[in-house]
Amino acid sequence: MRLKDKVIIVTGGGVGIGRAYATGLAKEGAKVVVADIQEEEARKAASEIKQGGGEALALPVDVTSAEKTQAMADKTLQKYGRIDVLVNNAGLYSAIKKKPFAEITAEEWDRVMAVNLKGLFLCVQAVYPAMKEQGKGKIINISSGTALGGTPFFLHYVTSKAGVIGFTRALARELGPDNICVNAITPGLTISGPQQEGVLTPEQLQDRRRRRAFQRDQYPQDLVGTMIFLCSADSDFITGQTINVDGGMHMY
Repeated sequence: MRLKDKVIIVTGGGVGIGRAYATGLAKEGAKVVVADIQEEEARKAASEIKQGGGEALALPVDVTSAEKTQAMADKTLQKYGRIDVLVNNAGLYSAIKKKPFAEITAEEWDRVMAVNLKGLFLCVQAVYPAMKEQGKGKIINISSGTALGGTPFFLHYVTSKAGVIGFTRALARELGPDNICVNAITPGLTISGPQQEGVLTPEQLQDRRRRRAFQRDQYPQDLVGTMIFLCSADSDFITGQTINVDGGMHMY
C-alpha cells in the first residue's frame, strides 16, 4: 500500500469526487479524515470506508470559518497525532447557476470566493503548524479545467479556480523550506452525480466528449490515481505544479 498509515484530510469528502478521493486513498492504506459541511454524508462515507476494512474519521467542517477549520485540524491531531496530507477539495460548483457576469450579485461573488479560495487559505493555516513540526507534509488543491479554457457565464467560479493555481504556486515557494509539497489538480467536467449531469445539456456533453482525445465522459475514478500519486512519496520532489486531468481536452 502506497499510503499506509498516512493521515489525510479530504475536505468535501462526503460527496461526489471528494468521496471518490477518500475511498481511493483509504484503499491505499491511508487514515482518511472525511471533512464535509454535510455531516451526515461524511459519516456515510467514513462508514463505507470502515466496512471495506479501511480507517476513517468523519468530521463536520465549514471551510469558510477559521474556528471550524481549526477544530477540524485539532480533532484530527487528537485522533491520529499527525497530519500528512491536506486535500483542499471542498468547493461551490453545481449550486452555481451560469449567467452573464453583469447578473452576478456581489453577494454571490463573495460566497464563491469565500468557499473556493478563502476556504483553502483557512484550511492550510489550520494544518500548517502540524506539518511544520513534523518536518514534511503535502497540500493538494483542486482547481478546474475551466480556468484553462475560460468558460463563459461562470465568471466567479472560473476566477476562483484560476486563483487556486496562483495560490498553489505562491504557497509552494513559501513552504518549500518546510519540506511541504503544494500542488494542484485541474479536473475536466466530471460526472459525479445528477447535479453535475445537469450543468450541461446532452448536446453540450456530447460536444465535450468530441473535443477530448479520449472521447468519453470523465468520472471521479479518473482522478483518483493522480491524487494517490500526489499524496505518495513518489511525488516528494514535485511542488508548485498543476496537473491537468481531462482526457486530453486541454494540452499544455
